Amino acid sequence: MKRFFQPIQKEGSFKKPTLSPPDTTDNTQASSNDDKNNQDPLKFLTWNANSFLLRVKNNWPEFTKFVQTFDPDVIGIQEVRMPAAGSKGAPKNPGELKDDTNASREEKRILMRAISSPPFRNYNVWWSLSDSKYAGTALFIKKCFQPKKVSFSLDRTASKHEPEGRVILAEFESFYLLNTYAPNNGWKEEENSFQRRRKWDKRIMEFVLRNSDKPLIWCGDLNVSHEEIDVSHPDFFSAAKLNGYIPPNKEDCGQPGYTLSERKRFGAILKEGKLVDAYRFLHKEKDMERGFSWSGNPVGKYRGKRMRIDYFVVSEKLKDRIVACEMHGQGIELQGFYGSDHCPVSLELSRASPDSSQS
Repeated sequence: MKRFFQPIQKEGSFKKPTLSPPDTTDNTQASSNDDKNNQDPLKFLTWNANSFLLRVKNNWPEFTKFVQTFDPDVIGIQEVRMPAAGSKGAPKNPGELKDDTNASREEKRILMRAISSPPFRNYNVWWSLSDSKYAGTALFIKKCFQPKKVSFSLDRTASKHEPEGRVILAEFESFYLLNTYAPNNGWKEEENSFQRRRKWDKRIMEFVLRNSDKPLIWCGDLNVSHEEIDVSHPDFFSAAKLNGYIPPNKEDCGQPGYTLSERKRFGAILKEGKLVDAYRFLHKEKDMERGFSWSGNPVGKYRGKRMRIDYFVVSEKLKDRIVACEMHGQGIELQGFYGSDHCPVSLELSRASPDSSQS
């Protein structure tokens, strides 16, 4: 999520990604993997890293320990903020990391060394990157799980990546997994602000309705807090404005992510798409300690102001399989955020019964 306190790889059938770390899984891990072969993932993690490279440089031991403990099958990362491959003025390859300068080669080396070590060496990784150090997503999938297809657009038939690398879509046998970094609503009625977010929400709605042949697991920084219960201070966020500007439509007033117009559109996507907010499905009450995924700067007016804008949203057909959905950060001092302004969010599903039909 944008800090409020601061003003091709082609689509196709599964193949090992170019930048996947080498498969050095030991025999013990391989034995465990054999049990999972021909099954779909059950444990998921999503995290807006607010610069994946900075997390590798500054917070990697702690985050690595967390991943080893939770042991997710899939990890969705948003706000990677690593530039796509391609020299200045040349077409970019959003599926690969930039390495045409000394600085970019060193950054790539640091990152690849980190994800070539346990536990990340047990995952294949896909990237969808922006042209600059902005936005971008990554998807880590354990090597024992092989998606049928991985694509990078809300249009499954498109070969190109979504602008700014905001989408990675993995198709498994029994469901779609959509990892998104939704654009921030901004503060004004402009093309790169309110209008951009309206277009995004419209396209998400179209995607959900168009791809109903399989259940959906939608994760990521969705940049919206659906209900009052999803923010720490509803009155503060409702009254927020930038430099005194008040939008002409009162439904566009307030904190980006908490305007009435955004919340209504998100609610419509859930309703018409027959989708369930997995965290709220299990946690009906407001939790001021662990119920939010984004926290404001510990210094200044946003201290202690928190929002739940990172989600796992699943098709209604999957709701009875939800075992757990948790925020892994707490408190205004950002414990469990690993250097980001977002904490990881997890989802666990039970295995489908042999006689159940989800599609």
